[in-house]
Amino acid sequence: MKTVIAGAIGECVHVAGIINFLRLAEQAGWRTVFLGPAISTEAIIAAARRENADLVGISYRLTPETGERLLGEFAEAADELHRQGVRFTFGGTPPIARRAQALGFFEQVFDGSEPSDLVLAYLRGQRLSDASEMDFPQSAVERILWKKPFPLLRHHYGQPSLSATLEGIRTIADAKALDVISLGIDQDAQANFFHPERLNPRQKGAGGVPVRSPEDYRALYEASRRGNYPLLRSYSGTDDFIRLAEMYRETINIAWCAIPIFWFNQMDGRGPWGLVESIREHQKVVHWYGERDLPVELNEPHHWGMRDAPDVIFVVSAYLSAYHARAFKVRDYIAQMMFNSPPGTSDAMDLAKMLAIMALIKPLEDDTFRIWRQTRTGLLSYPLQEDAAKAHLAASVYLQMALKPHIVHIVGHTEAHHAATAEDIIAASRIARKAIDTALAGQPDMTCDPAIQVRVEELTREAKITLDTIRGLAPASTPDPLIHPETLAKAVKLGILDAPHLQNNLFARGCIRTRIFNGACMAIDEAGQPISESLRIRQLLQEDA
Repeated sequence: MKTVIAGAIGECVHVAGIINFLRLAEQAGWRTVFLGPAISTEAIIAAARRENADLVGISYRLTPETGERLLGEFAEAADELHRQGVRFTFGGTPPIARRAQALGFFEQVFDGSEPSDLVLAYLRGQRLSDASEMDFPQSAVERILWKKPFPLLRHHYGQPSLSATLEGIRTIADAKALDVISLGIDQDAQANFFHPERLNPRQKGAGGVPVRSPEDYRALYEASRRGNYPLLRSYSGTDDFIRLAEMYRETINIAWCAIPIFWFNQMDGRGPWGLVESIREHQKVVHWYGERDLPVELNEPHHWGMRDAPDVIFVVSAYLSAYHARAFKVRDYIAQMMFNSPPGTSDAMDLAKMLAIMALIKPLEDDTFRIWRQTRTGLLSYPLQEDAAKAHLAASVYLQMALKPHIVHIVGHTEAHHAATAEDIIAASRIARKAIDTALAGQPDMTCDPAIQVRVEELTREAKITLDTIRGLAPASTPDPLIHPETLAKAVKLGILDAPHLQNNLFARGCIRTRIFNGACMAIDEAGQPISESLRIRQLLQEDA
């Protein structure tokens, strides 16, 4: 085990940064020795020899001129240790850090702006300056494991022009703000990429960057080859799914697939397929990625939540998503859990909903099927005022950390006002990182709250009723009703799976009504009172009969 010693030099008594540095060093596997505040040069050098230190960290946070003199004297006194292979690092305020850097003695200088995960990466042996693509894992699972205990950070990004998006990606990568950039592609590209005759020039850039060729995707990927070399991923599209998947793999080394079960078709107006046909096509895409050992995210439950579906349907759709991934041979499944959907949901009931999902899908895991947790803030939950939106982002991410996510999908604080710019994303990343650091430093276990556990039990019990009902809709000869497109579409048509926003929909019943009770989104009866899932379903089936 390698040894790192650290302390504040001279008359400096500020050691909070040193304590944090040593805490990260322990996570990286170092033996750590804290020297304390106001340590003389002679005492630091003696300790380095006594402890047989591999790395010496010193800090100074007072007057820059005095600090520069102290550091110069220290570098001279420690030269012999330096020549013997002992490494030295410095941490201080930006003015002192600049002077320390100019000395050329310290292997790494920290000025306090560095995210904790990058400090941890340094302590694990990564270069922070002159880093190359080899220093950053280029697959999702490898990067998750490499960055642990910090989650990967992901954000959606795409400007209405290709040139602006290219420049923004370069800025984000240089800032090391994200691990994953989710390319926001305009709607025309999602639906008509391989059909230029169907493109509408007036819609160019609507909803994101107007990519029109594989070369455009390659350019976006090339723009990301700098900074911390973030992974890229893109929408799975609404037509020509497999052709798009093949192109994504070749051009942007797509990090993982994200595709729904029931959406991105005629039912929500985003694609040309009918419901049964689109379910079947989506299943083919999931299988395609699974065969190639690429992760898959079925971004299904939040589509129901954003349409005010009750919590139980949110949970059921999350189970169906994980079940689909396993059935179609996906090895690494990314379970997305969007908080604040619908926006009136309380923190406690949000946690309960996500814990119910985890309880239901956990038994699906085995040696061939791994589940990675991804959390995000509700897309529709942001206030318009920027300061309030920033507070909401921080609070939401802190709450999400109760689930120990492997990926945090940051939804920028500008969501209610405009699509995030590169600068917005960098700011949102800093907010999220601080919330994550605070949680990792010692967050209380909010999942143990008795009210939360009662709701978890209620949701899992109710969700099993809904799932059994869906199974019962299938013909007796159906091998697996939960992946049978006709059965799933029938569940939507009958209203077993339903949301208030689906009124007057060709494919859905749209008759369910919901209301927030004590922070939970529940289905209600004609009198406006909560109704159990068993009673709701019984009434639906009686009406259908």
